[in-house]
This record gives sequence, structure tokens and C-alpha cells, in this order.
Amino acid sequence: MQLCIFEDIYFERLEPLIYSRPVHDLICGINSIRAKILRAYPDTGYSLHTRPYLDQVVKSKNPQVAVNRIDDNDCLFVNGRVLAPPNLAEIIPLEDKENKVYLNKGTVIAARVSGSLLNKIKLNLSDMFSLADFDDLPKVEVDVRHIDYIWDLTLNNRDEFLKDYNCLLKDKKERILGKIYDGVHFIEKDNVFIDEGAEIKPGAVLDASKGPIYIDKNASVAANSVIENCVYVGESSQVKSCARIYDNVSIGKICKVGGEVEDSIILPFTNKQHSGFIGHAYLGSWVNLGADTNCSDLKNNYGTVKVYVNGEIVDSKTQFLGLIMGDHSKSAINTMFNTGTIVGYSCNIFGSGFPDKYIPSFSWGGVNSKTTYDIARSIETAKRVLVRRNIEMNEHDEKLFKKIFDLTTRERRKRGYPY
Repeated sequence: MQLCIFEDIYFERLEPLIYSRPVHDLICGINSIRAKILRAYPDTGYSLHTRPYLDQVVKSKNPQVAVNRIDDNDCLFVNGRVLAPPNLAEIIPLEDKENKVYLNKGTVIAARVSGSLLNKIKLNLSDMFSLADFDDLPKVEVDVRHIDYIWDLTLNNRDEFLKDYNCLLKDKKERILGKIYDGVHFIEKDNVFIDEGAEIKPGAVLDASKGPIYIDKNASVAANSVIENCVYVGESSQVKSCARIYDNVSIGKICKVGGEVEDSIILPFTNKQHSGFIGHAYLGSWVNLGADTNCSDLKNNYGTVKVYVNGEIVDSKTQFLGLIMGDHSKSAINTMFNTGTIVGYSCNIFGSGFPDKYIPSFSWGGVNSKTTYDIARSIETAKRVLVRRNIEMNEHDEKLFKKIFDLTTRERRKRGYPY
């Protein structure tokens, strides 16, 4: 039996974070969605199904994994939007021989297809799967959580953190493996895991009284910073001096984070190292927030936050929703973002006042600006940023930049940008 993690037709709801990555590479809790699915089915060969334009990028980052290629063997397809519980293999057994599709409120969670049937239908499979691709299979309703929008990731971050924390540490007896300087203050120290090479400097407070804290390998927590409850600090990341990291925050690897952060997810290689607030936010990779960038996550009338998603206004049905910012985007010093602002891929935002609540990819400027960030200049900037982390942009990454620019041209033109 093979496993295939796939993208479906609703991937666009997760823009702008999915422009440069498959849905299943988004992080929630400690691990990516893909890692959670694979943990449920250990030692199982798998392939990845993604949008065609991501094919080469995904292959280059996963050279040992089949991408957009399915063998004729029995296959369990699992949706890349599924937040797989640890017992997913009990709910959807890998070795069940019966063809069927598993649904949750109309969303395809998974589908099991025999090799003989797969050989017949795979030529007709869509680039992006939908229920129609498995329409002839018997249907079974299952209680398995999935994401529809980016804010579903922040809303579920606490639950997913706890699941990941327990799975990752279930066989670890020793919890403090890094260096703890004199003057560090722990609250509920047994709920704190500090991996090898990590350092916690004097005056830091780690309060795990209402949820555990996970400090990964070679990460550092600077003096006089405060970390509270259900926080993950990724490998080689830095929590800067006097930072306040409150409740339900996930920080990817090689990030620098300071100021005030709560209920947010920050993907790898992103810097928000100065004073300023973000809450209920999701930041992509290679983002940089300038000093005193502040992001509202609550409206003054305490109403639910409405967000522009894939060409329409969507009611998030939540009171708290902050900044959602795509990869390679940046804000200047003292930038402020309104509640539920969406910033696309490779934007450069600066100037006084609140910019629009929807800023299309490759935007340059701020309030009332309709300037397009030149693609050649944006690529050159990205190359400089990557070199600082000893990473060289390859031909696939450069082609991806240009493809995303083309894909987002229509959104810019709708808002009066020249191209």
C-alpha cells in the first residue's frame, strides 16, 4: 500500500502562503501538516501531489520522494489540508482493502483505491483533486479535522502544539539538555523541554504553568525575555532580549523574534526582532518586519473579522485575526496593519497610515500606492537575503518567483496597478 498526500481544488483559500509551497508544508503546532500525516503512517512509502508549477521546486527539496507520480499499487490518498490526529491510522486504516472515500462535511479527507481501479482512473485524475475524482466510491463520514483558511491554522495552533509536543517527547526522559544560565526563572519546569545546544540567558522567564514550552536545538532565549504557555522556538532561532512571547506561538527554524507576539505562527527564516506587536498572525518565510511594526488583531467594535480571500470577502467568524503575510514580504519601521490584513508574496510596505487590508503580491509602497515591485529587483533582493543564511537561489526558485508574479498580475490590475 502506498500513501499519496494531495492538494485539492480549495488550495486557493490558503493564499498567499501557498503560492510558494504545497498546502501540506504549512506548519501548525510544531510540525508541518505533511509530518503529522506521515507520523500517523510510519514506515510507509509515500508520494506528493501538488500544483504542476510547484513540481520542480518540490522535487528539488524532496529528492527521495515521488512528486506528481503515482504507482499502480493500492493507494491511500490523504488530503494535504488534514490536521492528522495521532490515531489517524485507526480511523482510516492503511491496510483496509475496500475502495472508499472518507468525508468530513463534504470535504474529502482521504480515499482508498485499489491498484486495479487506480490504473483505470488515474489518467482522468484532475491536477487538483476533488470529490468528483472519487465520486463512484462508497462514502464514509469521519470526524477528522481539516483547515479551510489560513486562520484555521492559528485557531488550532494550541491543540496541534500539544499533540506534537506529546508525540515528540513521549520517549524522552530528560527534558533539560541545553545550557541554563544562572538567574533563569522556570514556572512548572517539568513542562519545559530544552534541546541540545540551546541556551537560556539570565533573567529569562519560562512560564509553563498553563501549557508546555519546547526550545529546539541550538536555539537561544536572550536575557530578560518572557515565554508563556504552548510556545515552540525552532532550531537555531533567537528570541531577542526583553521579548514577550505569549501563549500559542510557533516559531520556525532560523528566525529572530522580539517585541510582543501572541497566538501566531512564524515560518522559517523570518525576522521580527524589534519592538512591535503581532497577534493571531501567520507570517511566511523570509519575511522581515521593521522596528515598531504593529498589527491589530481585534476590531474596536469587537465584531468578527472579514477578510479578502481569493476574490471575495469572507467572514472569518472570529473576533481575533491579525496579519497574514506571504513569503519575502517586508515592512518598514513604524508600519501599522489593520485587523485581518492580507499581504501577498514579495511586497515592500512603507509609509504612514494604514495600508489597504488586502495588498496584492509584488506591491511596493503603502497608503494609496499602486506601484508594482519590479520582478527583477524583487529577485535580486531575495538573492541577497538568502545569501545571508548561506543559501543560494537556484533556477527553480527563480522560475517560481516569475511564475508567482504572473499568477498574481490579475489581482494587481484589478486594483489599479500597472502590471
